[in-house]
Amino acid sequence: MSVKKAFEEIITDVLKGDTQKNALNFAAFLNENEMVTGGEHGQVSYKGTSIAYIHIDGKSEKPGPWTIWPDGDFSSVPNGFVFDEPMKEIAWKNVNTCANCGCESAPGSRKTIFGKEFDNVCNAVMAFTDPTSETLECVKKLLEMCKNANKSSV
Repeated sequence: MSVKKAFEEIITDVLKGDTQKNALNFAAFLNENEMVTGGEHGQVSYKGTSIAYIHIDGKSEKPGPWTIWPDGDFSSVPNGFVFDEPMKEIAWKNVNTCANCGCESAPGSRKTIFGKEFDNVCNAVMAFTDPTSETLECVKKLLEMCKNANKSSV
């Protein structure tokens, strides 16, 4: 029987340098916000609802060394939520176009992301591969949106 490794242990085993530092900072954010991780290729959930997926393998080819796919409705900014233009620009730069990966979104679809239209978008609307600390601030805001949407739907 295998023992499931803690998310932070996977990070320290697989990632190095600034990439590791950014990932550990992100792990601390998840813990502080009661978001539960499912391991190196796992789901991030809040109160039992999926809000993201994370892949960590340390490899140079995508989706490595690590990628975060937020899972939510990002067509617009929710009322009362601060998500400024620089954050939108980061989100738009990370729109995930369909690559026929087998997730049944081929050939992709037209989606609105924070008021801007995109074609050929995968089911996983955004993919943040090896995010910088600035990009992680955007990802954190996206996950806070998901968390708040989950709270309001209960």
